[in-house]
Amino acid sequence: MNTPNPYAPPRANVYDVNNATGDVPADRATRLVAVILDGLIFGAMVYLPLIIGGAITGAFAAAGRGGPVNAAALFGVGGFFALAGLVVWIWLTVKFVNANGQSIAKKMLGIKVVRADGSPVSLGRIFWLRNFVNGLLGLIPFYGLIDALLIFGETRQCIHDKLADTTVIKA
Repeated sequence: MNTPNPYAPPRANVYDVNNATGDVPADRATRLVAVILDGLIFGAMVYLPLIIGGAITGAFAAAGRGGPVNAAALFGVGGFFALAGLVVWIWLTVKFVNANGQSIAKKMLGIKVVRADGSPVSLGRIFWLRNFVNGLLGLIPFYGLIDALLIFGETRQCIHDKLADTTVIKA
């Protein structure tokens, strides 16, 4: 019998819409590398000068060429360069995020943050919702682990992405 059943429910061809904007989501590994690289860049620009300055000052003090060693003397030179590195890091990060929703590492790896609808993301949304609120939530035990593990979901959005209504795509 090839006659259609008049009592059957209507049928329609329905296709899943995974990505209505047409943007290609960033790979999970690329996002992980970007986070690690951003941390290394921050450490190199801020902590490394502090450590090197402290080591040099401590070496001079141990050799008898410096004055008494205290915390201010130990990290004075390194602290100055660490502060300068922090200012440069903040300037570069704000410049890249404001221009295209990218951190330093995201720019290097060719990925960027956009709103879930594909529109550009604002600096305020990234700072307040993706970073500040997420940082406060990070005080909750195991929050960071849960946030990171959500990258394996179908939408590839972590909690901080859902909070800010953002997604990370290939630039």
